[in-house]
Amino acid sequence: MLAEIFIFLPSIARFREDYLLARLERAQIASLALLATDGMISDELEDELLRNAEVLNVVLRRDAVRQLILSSDGMPAVAASFDLRDPSAFVLMRDALARLANPEPEVIRVIGEPVREAGLLIEITMPTEPLRAAMVEYGLRILALSAVISVFTALLLFVAVRRLMVTPIRRLVDAMMRYAEAPSDATRIIEPQGRVRELRKAEDALQSLQSDLTGALKQRERLAQLGEAVAKISHDLRNILSVATLVADRLEFSNDPTVQRIAPRLVGSLNRAINLTEATLAFGRAEEPAPKLDRVGLRALVEDVIENDRLAADLGQIAYACDVPADMIVRADPEQLHRVLSNLVRNARQAIATAGRDGEIRVAGKETAESWVIEVSDTGPGLPKKAIDHLFKPFHGGARKGGSGLGLAICAELVRGHGGRLELARSGGEGTCFQVFLPAGTAV
Repeated sequence: MLAEIFIFLPSIARFREDYLLARLERAQIASLALLATDGMISDELEDELLRNAEVLNVVLRRDAVRQLILSSDGMPAVAASFDLRDPSAFVLMRDALARLANPEPEVIRVIGEPVREAGLLIEITMPTEPLRAAMVEYGLRILALSAVISVFTALLLFVAVRRLMVTPIRRLVDAMMRYAEAPSDATRIIEPQGRVRELRKAEDALQSLQSDLTGALKQRERLAQLGEAVAKISHDLRNILSVATLVADRLEFSNDPTVQRIAPRLVGSLNRAINLTEATLAFGRAEEPAPKLDRVGLRALVEDVIENDRLAADLGQIAYACDVPADMIVRADPEQLHRVLSNLVRNARQAIATAGRDGEIRVAGKETAESWVIEVSDTGPGLPKKAIDHLFKPFHGGARKGGSGLGLAICAELVRGHGGRLELARSGGEGTCFQVFLPAGTAV
């Protein structure tokens, strides 16, 4: 319709120009008929010539002489004059719109050039009612034609959009719904068929996403089956190792020097194997439950962790320090936070014991604008490169020989459950420091 509006303006202007030129041509023919008879015609014939030409009078200029050829009685005043000898497109459109907008009957003068060089200039006066009526009728025809074209175009557009866009989009949605019913079924992955570039790109992206998701689901299923099998094996192995540990404990009381020398190593190996199976069982269980947040006095909790760990440490080898403000309150799950700190303190003690020298473990706490920070540092030999490269990844090597790496992975998972993070602040020959960041807030 917008295109038809832009077409209508020059069309109606051209129609008005052709209408006026046709009246000029009729008037010229009528004047030539009169000139052929040397003006000897009756008044009735003159009126008939003017009616047939649809004009009121005709002025013809020939040989620099302006001559009134035909005229009517009672000539009204002329409202406007229009020169059609060399009009611009803008003037034609402006005059056409002005005539459509003005329904009042008027008499206008039209100036043009006679056809076939029958004179220098021809002027006519004519009423505007027939002109405006013809322009309105032409406009209605244009409107009807535009409506037909618009309907036909809309039908073509509907068919094209439905075939090129709607049908492929519907097929894409159906493929997504069908895949959602069974995402592990590789036969339900979409096959790109779109012919429109944007839809083809969307189908390609969906195919890639579905393929990756199906592969991940299959891998997760295999890992779940493997985890279940490992858990069963670890459970039975733990029971077997527990019996072996009891037998090895009795060997320590043997008087045989060889047995006395080998028995502690055997007991240590068995204990490490039991710890590994227990850690595997703990990690292989379902995800850790959501923390039950509560007000926790951090100093009291840290002191309890230190006292428990001191029981397992060699007397005089390791010193413990608690540098936590007495009034520091954090919002956390006390049981889970106890597990995290116990694990970090135990790792620090084992690191110092591995170095075979005295050391110190310090637990400090402070509060910033964004978080509560708990630091667990030691004066041990630092973490090996393998442990740093695979920090917080289970079964990728622990911080000490014989370790599984599950402890730090579990700690990181528990801290993430609080909305915080566990980071390695430093590690080297002067010791290791881990930092626990808990999101700060009102401890209520």
